[in-house]
This record gives sequence, C-alpha cells and structure tokens, in this order.
Amino acid sequence: MALEAQADQAIAQAGSRLSGMTVLLFAIACGLSVGNVYYAQPLLDAMADTFAMDHATVGIVVSLSQVGYGLGLLLLVPLGDLLNRRRLIVGQMLLSVAALLLVALAPGSAWLLLGMSLVGLLAVVTQTLVAYAAQLAAPAERGQVVGSVTSGIVVGLLLARTVAGGMADLAGWRSVYLLSALLTLLMAVALWQVLPRHEPVKPRQGYGALIASLFGLFREEKVLRDRAVLAMLIFAAGTVLWTPLVLPLSAPPLSLSHTEIGLFGLAGAASALGAARAGHWADRGRAQWVSGLSLAMMLLSWLPIAFTQSSLWALLLGVIALDLGLQAVHVTSQALIYGVRPQAQSRLAAGYMLFYSIGSASGAVGATAMYAWAGWTGVCLLGAAISATALVYWWWSLRG
Repeated sequence: MALEAQADQAIAQAGSRLSGMTVLLFAIACGLSVGNVYYAQPLLDAMADTFAMDHATVGIVVSLSQVGYGLGLLLLVPLGDLLNRRRLIVGQMLLSVAALLLVALAPGSAWLLLGMSLVGLLAVVTQTLVAYAAQLAAPAERGQVVGSVTSGIVVGLLLARTVAGGMADLAGWRSVYLLSALLTLLMAVALWQVLPRHEPVKPRQGYGALIASLFGLFREEKVLRDRAVLAMLIFAAGTVLWTPLVLPLSAPPLSLSHTEIGLFGLAGAASALGAARAGHWADRGRAQWVSGLSLAMMLLSWLPIAFTQSSLWALLLGVIALDLGLQAVHVTSQALIYGVRPQAQSRLAAGYMLFYSIGSASGAVGATAMYAWAGWTGVCLLGAAISATALVYWWWSLRG
C-alpha cells in the first residue's frame, strides 16, 4: 500500500496541461470506439428482418453487446494499470476491426450475436483512453479534460445512430460495420504514432491480484460506490429510451425511415456541450449541485417523451433533456472518482463503468419486454421510475 501511495503521489504531481490537439485525438478515438456499441439501436428492425428474429426479442442484440462491454470492463480495462497503454489501446482496436468484420459478414443470427458480443468486449478501449487522459491531465484541469473527451464520446454516440440509419437506407445495415472497421483501423494507426511511448513505472502485481484489487476499491472508496450505482441507473434509463425507440417511430402512423429515425440522435447534440461544461464546474467544486439538477432534468424529460406518437417535437425536447442530464451526471461522476487514486485510474474506470454496462444491458431487455407488454406508455413509465430512483439515491448518498 505504501508503494502504491507513493506512485499515486508521483503521478498526481506529474500531470501537465494537455494540448488541444491531443485532447481532440482522444475524443475522436473514444467517439469512434463507443459508436461501435450503438450502431445497432436504429438497425434492430432491419437485423430482425434479415435473420427472421422476433421484434419483441431482438433487443438481445443490444444486450449482448452490453454484456460483452461489461466483461471487457472487468477483464480488460484494469490492464491499463499494469501494461503499456499504447500497446494495449492499439491492440484492442485492431481486434475490434476483426469483430466488426464478423458482424458485417455474419451469415446467421448466431454469428451476429457472437460478433456483437465481441464488439462490446473490445469497445472498452474507450474507458482506457478516458482514464489515460485523466492521468495525463493536471489535477486542476482533470474534470475539464474528462468532459472534453466525454464530449467526443457523446458525439460518437449521436453520429452512430444518425450514420447507421442513413447508411442502412443507402447500402444496408451491413455497410455500417464495414465502414466502422475501416475507420477503426485508421484510428489504430494514428494512435500508434501519437500516444506516448514511455510511461511511469507501475507497481508490479499479477493479473489475479489486479482484478481482486478492483473489488477492494469498492470497499474502500465511498465515492466509487455511490457513483457506480448512479451510473447503473442513469444508463439504464437512457437505454430504456433508445433501444425500443425505433419500433414506434418506424410503425404506423409515423412510419419514419431509418435516416429520419437516425436524425433524432442529433437531438442530443446539446449534451456534448453540457458534458464539457459539467467537467468545468466539477473542477470548481460544484459536482454535487450539477448532479442533483441533472438527475431532476432526466426525471422531467419523460413527460414530453410520453407524447412521442402524437408529437415529434415533444420527443425532441425530451431527448435533449434526457441526454443533457445523463452526460452531465456521467462527467461529474468521472471527475470525482478519477481524483481519488491516480495510480488506479484504469481500475476505477472499470469499476464505475461495469455498473454502467449492467444498467445498459438491463435497460435494453426491460425496455423491449415492456414495449411488447404495455407499449410506449409502459416504456416511459419504466424510464421515469428508474430516473426517480436515481434522484432519490443521489439525495440519500449525500447523507452518508
């Protein structure tokens, strides 16, 4: 523990101002990687038609990618505290290329599900990149850097939905994954050239001890426990919205095309700006204030979302509010936990985002089942209940 504490102090003192171009590269790489997990959301009906899958159960495509993501968080992200991150990041991106090609060329549903699981598993390179950026940043700017990189994730997520919908109309859903494989390959080459070749000496420990120490962090750090639960809840709420949204929008009376449905992803573009601003406020000690207001905004957003089938403008307003609140909470949470132990930032990222993955996977399954049982009204009630739980938990956590 003494050695780790000394390493923490050394890393904290070594933080320096990152150039704007370096932060931009981190943001683009993160956006491209996270997009791989979300391309499927506006394509679920097309995939269901291709492989004769029932619309009520096709949400398993999204769920398996989230399960893979969760496994990657547990098994791969902690390696950033043990191995050379440059090699780890580039290696994962090259393997992602192979997984994306498997999805694009899948001859049957079993291959599709396997490919989506691997895509999710390897997409956790995003969290390795965020943790690396947090480590390289000066402590006084950590929240702002995390917010800027997270803005790239938000933009990547939004563009994933929009680009996927447009390309599906033009060239079929498989073209989405072929393009992503090419872009991921190009990004791997760019990162190999730009990422630092040398890193501070890291404490020696085996892989088993590394993974075990991840669970120790939950026992020792209250901020990690609290923020992990909030991540589970807010991302469950977000997935409850986005997973089944294609179904009411593509069905009569709306009957929107994949391109039109994908454009709704751009409605959350304001959350990219909100993410960067939330990090700025977190650096100035306002993380809890931002969190409370953002969670309340998420809860209120379900009222206009409930009117989706009668007013697309109401959906637009609800999506903006939900995504803005979600990303603000997400950025403030990361700013708080990455300031706890600089030497363990990859494990902190893994622990926090593991709960994100649990929430996303649960939300995807629950949303499609709820839509089949109670329609869009049931989906909105489920999302509102989860958002209310998150707000109550945040208030309770302040008293601990």
